[in-house]
Amino acid sequence: MTRTDNTKSALFSGTLILTGAGIISRFIGFYYKIFLSRTIGAEGLGMYQLIFPIFVLFLAVCSAGIQTAISRFCASCESDRQAKRYLAAGISMSLALSFFCIFLIRTRADWFCRIMMDGMDGASLLSIMTWAIPFAAIHSCINGYYYGQKKTVIPAVSQLLEQSIRVTGVWLLMQIAAEQGRTPAVSDAVWGILIGDAGAVLYCLAAFSLTTKKRQRVPHRHTLPLLKLYKNLCSLAIPLTANRLIGSIFSSAEALLIPYSLRSFGYTGSDALSVYGILTGMVFSTIMFPAVISNSLSVMLLPTVSESFHQEKTALVRKAVQRTVQICTILGFACTFGFLLTGEWIGVHLFHNTLAGVYLRTLCWICPFIFLGSTLGSILHGLGRATATLMINLAASLIRILFICIGIPVIGLKAYLWGMLVSQIFIAVISGLCIVQTRSKKRGG
Repeated sequence: MTRTDNTKSALFSGTLILTGAGIISRFIGFYYKIFLSRTIGAEGLGMYQLIFPIFVLFLAVCSAGIQTAISRFCASCESDRQAKRYLAAGISMSLALSFFCIFLIRTRADWFCRIMMDGMDGASLLSIMTWAIPFAAIHSCINGYYYGQKKTVIPAVSQLLEQSIRVTGVWLLMQIAAEQGRTPAVSDAVWGILIGDAGAVLYCLAAFSLTTKKRQRVPHRHTLPLLKLYKNLCSLAIPLTANRLIGSIFSSAEALLIPYSLRSFGYTGSDALSVYGILTGMVFSTIMFPAVISNSLSVMLLPTVSESFHQEKTALVRKAVQRTVQICTILGFACTFGFLLTGEWIGVHLFHNTLAGVYLRTLCWICPFIFLGSTLGSILHGLGRATATLMINLAASLIRILFICIGIPVIGLKAYLWGMLVSQIFIAVISGLCIVQTRSKKRGG
């Protein structure tokens, strides 16, 4: 089998494994959101969803760029020992950043509630959430190590375990609350984040330990000094982290502005939070359910495209782009028509909320462009265009914020739904143009 065949096989099998795990995980997460909507209500689900942008923001600081850096450098290592040294260096960096973030959040919890949660009393929820950050960071780093080696079984299993343990843990907490005569609280759901990430890390460490023992007899080659390892990781992790961080800041701004703009439209604070919970906890989770295929493809495309591009195998890059566009377009429009037919049924029978069905049918046209945007963005990262993806995502965020600030006070939440559609079309089109431009420059050079 040739190297090209091996690359195709690794890309296909890795995508298939991650897709299978992702589909099962999305099923679990989908019914988990239904369970939460029925136990803590739409308002509680809205409060729970407001915690997530903060969690994602600090997780981006601690591990987003480091995970990708570990993946790319481990892919280029000639020895397994060198790859493990990159992993150890990455984990140490992530943990140092994690404990700094824990200190920052716990000492400034009221400030974060005032600025990022629209003044709501969520300090206790933030305190619980902080302890999940180091576990999530370690989990991301280990996954990056296995992605770099094109080994996806352990990350896939850990993803399933994380979801399963989270859901089971929250269900047990709510059963205990019922036995004690206490109403299930949002804090029970936030504890689930910590329980799920801790369980996934324990599995990853155990699996990593077993695979390490099996490979101890591999001859060791020349290894880089520790300082060089950190320098290499930082050279890639810092710009990528800045990309994720800025994107998370804009996402957090959107999360804050939506309830505020809904109140300007005429909603009460409680109603605004309920509508936000319906949108993010019910509608988005449904819309993003089939995106597991494009997300899995994105994870496997980055190292493959990067390797092919630097080896000047432009035919492989072109074929990857063409296949990506074809798969994402077909999948996206199939999902659109599926949600058009079943949107109302999903809202009424699964979420017991007619408004969720209305929003789902309005937003379903976004599916093809979400799938295209995520995979084309991964291709751009593989081509070394991280700055381009940053600027594209920032421009898209600004489009959504304009629709939120100008449109929602006039026509309500429909303005945000239209803003989402416009921004995702923008991402897909501009990302495609940037890929064409990059390939043209490579051939010209």
